[in-house]
Amino acid sequence: MVGRIREQSIAEVREKANIDDVVSQYVALRNAGGGSQKGLCPFHDEKTPSFHVTPSRGFFHCLAGETRVLTAQGPRPIAELAGGEHTVLNRHGDWISAPFRSYGTQRLMHITLTRDRQTKELYATDGHRWFVRAGPTRSAERELTTAELAPGHSLVARYPRSRIRRSRPSPFGIAHGFTYGNGTRAGTGARALLCPPKDEVMLKWFSTSHVSATGPNLLVHDLPAFFKDLPPLSESVSYLYGWLAGYFAADGCVAHDGTAILNSADGADLEFVRDVCTRLGIGTYGITTQVRQGFPDGEPSELHRVHLETEDLQEDFFLIDEHRRRFEENEKKFARRGWVVRRVEWTDRVEEVFCAEVEDGHAFTLEDNILTGNCFGCGEGGDVITFLMKMDALSFGEAVERLADKFGVALQREEGDGPAERPQGPRRNRLLEAHNAAQEWYAEQLNSPEAAVARQFLIDRGFDRDAALTFGLGYAPNEGEALFKHLRSKGFTVEELTVGGLVAVGRSPYDKFRGRLLWPIREPSGDTIGFGARRIRDDDRIDAKYLNTAETPLYKKSQVLYGIDLARKEIGRTRQAVVVEGYTDVMACHLSGVGTAVASCGTAFGDEHSRVLRRFLNEHDDLRGEVIFTFDGDAAGRAAALKAFKGDSNFVSQTYAAVEPNGLDPCDLRLSKDGDLEAGAAAVRELVARRMPLYRFALAEVVAGFDLDRADSRVDALREGAKLVGSVRDRAKVDAFTRELAQMVGVDPDEARAEVRRAASRPAQDAASGPRGARAEPASAAASSERRRVPPLDDPRFGLERETLKLVVQHPMVIGRSSGDIGPADFTHPVYRGVWEVVAAQGGPVAGSGDVSWPARLRDAADQPEVSSAIAALAVEPLKTQKEPNAEYVAYHVLRLLELTTARRIDAVKSKLQRTNPVEHVEVYNKMFGELAALEQHRRALRDRLVEL
Repeated sequence: MVGRIREQSIAEVREKANIDDVVSQYVALRNAGGGSQKGLCPFHDEKTPSFHVTPSRGFFHCLAGETRVLTAQGPRPIAELAGGEHTVLNRHGDWISAPFRSYGTQRLMHITLTRDRQTKELYATDGHRWFVRAGPTRSAERELTTAELAPGHSLVARYPRSRIRRSRPSPFGIAHGFTYGNGTRAGTGARALLCPPKDEVMLKWFSTSHVSATGPNLLVHDLPAFFKDLPPLSESVSYLYGWLAGYFAADGCVAHDGTAILNSADGADLEFVRDVCTRLGIGTYGITTQVRQGFPDGEPSELHRVHLETEDLQEDFFLIDEHRRRFEENEKKFARRGWVVRRVEWTDRVEEVFCAEVEDGHAFTLEDNILTGNCFGCGEGGDVITFLMKMDALSFGEAVERLADKFGVALQREEGDGPAERPQGPRRNRLLEAHNAAQEWYAEQLNSPEAAVARQFLIDRGFDRDAALTFGLGYAPNEGEALFKHLRSKGFTVEELTVGGLVAVGRSPYDKFRGRLLWPIREPSGDTIGFGARRIRDDDRIDAKYLNTAETPLYKKSQVLYGIDLARKEIGRTRQAVVVEGYTDVMACHLSGVGTAVASCGTAFGDEHSRVLRRFLNEHDDLRGEVIFTFDGDAAGRAAALKAFKGDSNFVSQTYAAVEPNGLDPCDLRLSKDGDLEAGAAAVRELVARRMPLYRFALAEVVAGFDLDRADSRVDALREGAKLVGSVRDRAKVDAFTRELAQMVGVDPDEARAEVRRAASRPAQDAASGPRGARAEPASAAASSERRRVPPLDDPRFGLERETLKLVVQHPMVIGRSSGDIGPADFTHPVYRGVWEVVAAQGGPVAGSGDVSWPARLRDAADQPEVSSAIAALAVEPLKTQKEPNAEYVAYHVLRLLELTTARRIDAVKSKLQRTNPVEHVEVYNKMFGELAALEQHRRALRDRLVEL
C-alpha cells in the first residue's frame, strides 16, 4: 500500500505553491486591489468577476455582502425584501427581478458619504463589494471591498435608462400634474388655478374645459376629482412624463444657472416625484428642507425641494417659456452623480445581513443611485489544494502530488499500513504523463521517411518545420503497435494507455492513431490531453478522414479548445478571442499575427466552450472584450452564424463575425496571395479587422432572402427577423437589435418592436394551442400560403375600395370624370383590382353614363368568376349614405383612395431610403429623397382638398 503523505510535506506544498500561478492556468486574473486578484468564477456560470484570489493568504473565495436597495416601487428596507423576489436596477441600468436572502450574522463597518453638501451613512460587511471611479478621466470602474474603501473614493452611480427620449408628455397627464400642484377640490370634481403669466401658456392644456375669471387669475372648472390625487406608478411613460411636466410648471422653477428645482410643502409629494423620476430615467438629488418664517403671527413652516438633473431632461419637459429659455441658454453641466467616501471604520454592530442575488451584472443599485456589488456567489472557497481538487476532480493526495511536482517539493510518506489515497483507475497525472510522452514520440516520427507525405501536406498549406515544432505536430506510423510498445517501455500500463484513449484493445492492444498527421490538443497549462488526427493518404484500412480522441477522464470535447494553451495569455492581454473552424485555421491565424485564435475539437462551438473561453477574456463591465467568429460563406457557415448568434448571451463581450467575401477560411486566405505568405498573413489580419457585429451579420443573412421592394415581402422579412431577435435571451440587447432590424427591412421601429414582442410570445402560444403530433409548416411555406390566402371582400381594411367601386358600378354618371386619376394600384384587394381593370377596359365610368345595362356589361366582360360575382354584389349593395350621392360624397372617396395610395408609396420610398447608404450611393439617395418630397407635397395637396369639402 501507498503510505499517507506526511503533514510536513503537505504544509511545505501549501507554502511553496503560488495559488495565483495555479489558478491563472484556468482563469484569467486581474488586479483587484489590496493584494488580491479576481476573475470569472470557474465553478459557476457568470459574466462579471466575483472570484477572488489572495496570494498572500493562499486562498480563493466568492464574495458575499449586504446593503439597502432601490426597487421599482421606490426605496425599501432590505430586511423587508428578504425571502422574496423584487425588481431592482442592475449595473446596466435595466430593471430586473432578483431574489433577496439572509447571509447570517456578521460584524458591520460604518461608511460615511457626502455629495453636494449632503451626508449619507451606510453599514456593510468588510467583504461587501463597491464600484469606484478610476483612471485618468475617471470613466473606468474598479471594484473594492468595504475594507479597501478609503477617503476620496468616488462611488459609481447608476440610473435607469432614459424612457423620455422617445416619448412626449401626455396632454392629459400635464393637466393632471398642473392641477395637482395649482388646484383645489371643488364639489365632486377639481379646479385648476392659472395665474399670470402662466395663464396664457397653460390654458391650451385645458381647451375643452369651462373657464372663468377671478381677478387677474383664471379658474378651470369641472376637472376630474382624481386630478388632486397622485397618479399610479403603473401609468404609461407618456402619462407620468406629462404629470411631472405639469407639476413642475405649477410648483417648479429654473434658476438663472439652469438648475431645475421642484418645491412642495409636503415632503411625501417629493418622495413620489423621485419615484416617478426613477421610472422615467431622470436623476434627482436628495430632498432638502428649509424653514419659512410664515405670515405675521403665523407659525414657521417647512418647504421641501428636490433638484432634477438637467442633463436628463428634454426641452419639451419645460412648459413655461421662462423655464425653457433658461434651460436652453445655460450650458448643461454634468451633475455630481457619485457619492464620495469620507470615512470608513469598524463598528460594534453585529447583526443579520441581507443581499440580492443578481445574475446579470452581479450588481444592483441602492437608494440614492449608488451601485454596489451583490452576493451572486457560489460559496466555493479554499486553498490551492482544494482548488485543484475541485477543478480536476482529484483526490487530496493527487492534488498534493501534482503541486509537489510543479513547485519542486520532495514528498515524504508515512511508513506502515496507512490506507492508499489513490482512487479507482489510473491517476490523472499518469494519464497526463502518458500523453506528453506520446506527443514527444509522435513529433519525432514526423521526421521519419514514412512521414514524407505528411510533411508535404503541411508544406502545401504553408507550414514549415518551425510551424510544426511550434504547434507540436506529429505523425502516427502505419505500424499498429509502435506507440504502444514505446510507452510500455516507459513503464505505462495497458490500463493507463486504454483509459487515456491512446491505445485500443482488440485481440491485442493496438495504437488508436495510425497513418495520420496529429495535432496535440492541450490544456491551458500546456499538458497534452488528446489528439486530433487527419488521414493524409488513401488507405483502405483508414476509413474516417478525421479522428479525434474519444471522451476520457482528461478529454471532454465540449470543454476543449484547440490552441488555448498558446492563445490564453494573448486573449487575456487583448481581451479578444477569434474562434475558427479547424486546426490549420488556428495555425494560420497564429502565424499571421492573430495570436488569439482557438477552435473547437470535433464538435460545434457550444455553451461549454464559451464558458471556458470567457474565463480567459478578462472581462468586466468597464472594459469588455471581443469574441470574433469566422465562418465560411456557404450554407453551413450561415447556419453556424445563426447558432452562434443565439448563444451570444453567453458572453459579456461584444460578439462579431468575420467572413471572407470569397468564402476562404484563414488557412486558404493565407495561401491566396500566389504563394506570398507575408501578403497572405496581412489578409488574415485584415479579415479579423473587418469584423462586423454578429447580430448584424445574422440579421442580414435572414433578411437577404426577401425582396424588400415589395410590401408583402417586407412583412415576411420582418417576421423572420423578429423570430431571430425574439430568441435572444439577453433582453437588454433586444431593443438595439430590433432597431437594426427595422433599418434593414425599412419599417418603422415601433412596428418592428411589436412584431418582436409577438415573435417572443408565439412559441409558447403555438405549444399550447397546436394539436399534439402536428407537423409544423416551414416558415417559408407558411409565409407563401399566407400570401396566397385572399382576405374576404367585407374585410374593413378594404371598405373604402368597396364603397368607391359601388359608386363606379351604380352611379357612373355621378363619379364621371372625378375618377380620372384612379388606377389599378389604388386597389389593394386582388378582386377589387380586377373589378377596376374590367371597368377601365370598358372605357371607365364615363362610358357607363346613362347606360342602364352598365352593371350587366361589366359582369359579362369579367373573365374571372370571383370578379363577376363581386360586380353583381356591388351593383345591389346600398351606399353608406341615405341621400343620393353628390359631388362632395364622390370627391371624398376618390381623394381618400388616392391619399392612401400616396401614403403606401411614401412608405415604400421611406423603406428604400432607410436601406440605402447616403455616402456610398449619393445619387440614388438624393433621387429618392426628391421623390419622397414630391409625394409628401402631393399628399398634403390631397388633404387640403379633403378639408375644403
